[in-house]
Amino acid sequence: MKTLSVFLLTAVAAAGMPLQAQAQQERVWRCGNEYTNNATVAQQRGCKVMEGGNLTIVQGTRPVASAAPSAAAAPGAAARSPAGSPRVEGVDQRARDGEARSVLEAELRKAQERQTQLLREYNNGEPEKQGSESKNYQKYLDRVSDMKAELARNEADIAGLQREIGRLPSVNR
Repeated sequence: MKTLSVFLLTAVAAAGMPLQAQAQQERVWRCGNEYTNNATVAQQRGCKVMEGGNLTIVQGTRPVASAAPSAAAAPGAAARSPAGSPRVEGVDQRARDGEARSVLEAELRKAQERQTQLLREYNNGEPEKQGSESKNYQKYLDRVSDMKAELARNEADIAGLQREIGRLPSVNR
């Protein structure tokens, strides 16, 4: 009986010691928006002990301070490029913008010419009947419907091209 009580006492003491050491080791103090597990720093700064469950803190990256004021803060400024993108000189960028503008304007001209041609063929919803359409009216109606849908798609393309051209920086000539 005596050995059993000594064994129980030893087991309880051994089980309690790691818990006590672990409780002291895991103490975390909150100092405003910062956390620390250093008791001396916590006492010096007047931090409060965090009670309750576990605490996990993931360090974030700090923003890099730039020497010049942010271009995004200025009204009407262009959007900034992603961090990993290569830097392009102003002259090169203007050349690229000019090339993009000329390509978009050429696409816009082609779309507008196509719209004119489609409108002429559509003839206000009454295009001329072709071969077998005089005998099969449903075929005619299907073609008119397809023409109307193509007109709408082309019109949307024109609007999209005009938006893209409007987003490009103005040309200083």
